[in-house]
This record gives sequence, structure tokens and C-alpha cells, in this order.
Amino acid sequence: MSQFPITSATFAGSSSNVAKIALHNLPEYAFIGRSNVGKSSLINMLTGQRRLALTSATPGKTQLINHFLINKAWYIVDLPGYGFAKTSKSQREALGKLINDYLVHSLQLTLLFVLIDIRLDPQAIDIAFIEQLGCWEIPFAIVFTKADKMGLVAGQQQVEAYQKRLLEQWEELPPHFIVSSKKGTGREELISYIDSINKQIKK
Repeated sequence: MSQFPITSATFAGSSSNVAKIALHNLPEYAFIGRSNVGKSSLINMLTGQRRLALTSATPGKTQLINHFLINKAWYIVDLPGYGFAKTSKSQREALGKLINDYLVHSLQLTLLFVLIDIRLDPQAIDIAFIEQLGCWEIPFAIVFTKADKMGLVAGQQQVEAYQKRLLEQWEELPPHFIVSSKKGTGREELISYIDSINKQIKK
């Protein structure tokens, strides 16, 4: 049992403009990844609410920055996905600007969780995004999703492939987690990790 269970999770609002996000002084943990990586499913799994974040088989479902207040003490932030989506070029550019503005200008962003489909070999778009985070000095961790789709050995091999690729550019690897929204794998580890950061902030 996690030392910091999620006892309440409520939708706190959406925004298409970072400047219009309500001001507060609570930590924000944002989730981002390529379209259809399982972001909404992961948020639902973490909070124990099956329909808190909208899920869809159609890539690009999330078009806004969505805030969810957790335990009245911190926020989960659901960011639009990057990469392929059935949207126009102008829409993709607008979403890209929305994401970048939040990452660069948010005063409450505490940590960004970058979601990676564990079944895929290292993708150029993910590597480029992670390298940009380094340039912006944004703290992040990697979450490998859909672990139920692979065996343990094969999944670990995929993680090691990503780590090897990242070490070409990074001196130190970011924290990583392996999750399955379907089976609940990794839920306790992620919540405990957030809990540990929140405790550090309070100190």
C-alpha cells in the first residue's frame, strides 16, 4: 500500500492559453507523450477513476491543458500529445506552442513525466523532445507504458535500448518507471515517487 494514496481526484479545468491557467501555489506533475501512448489511461489508473481523463483510440484526442486536483494538495496536468495526430498543420503548430509555453513558463511545474510506448524502439521524435527538455533544464522522468503487451525480459531489453541511446547525449539517466494501465503495474512506484518529491518541497 502506498504511503501516499490518492484519496480524491477532481477535474479542475482546461485551458488553451497558459496565461489563463488559474494561479496557485501547488506542485504540478505533468504527463506528456506521443499521441496514443496511453496517457489518459495512465492518469485514470493512477487516480483510480476510470473516466477522469478522456481516453480514445484516435490519436490527438487531448487538445487542451487539463488540470486535475489530487488530494487538494497537488495537480496532475494532462498535456496534449506530440507527434502524429489527425489534425491540420496549423492545429499541430498551435498545440506545439501550447505545450512549449507551458513547459517553459509554468511556475508550478514540478516534474514532467514523458511517456514512451515500451514496445517501440527508440524513436527520433521522442529523443529530440527529451533533448529539448535538457536544453530547457526541465526536470523529467520517463514512463514506459503498455508493459502488459510484452514479456518482462523483452520489456527490459527495450528499456535498456532507450537508456543506451540516451547515454549518447546524457551523462546521467533520468528516473524511469515501467507501467501497465491495464494491470495497474507501476502505480505504487509512481505515486510514492511523487510523494517523496512533495515531502522534499514541504521541507
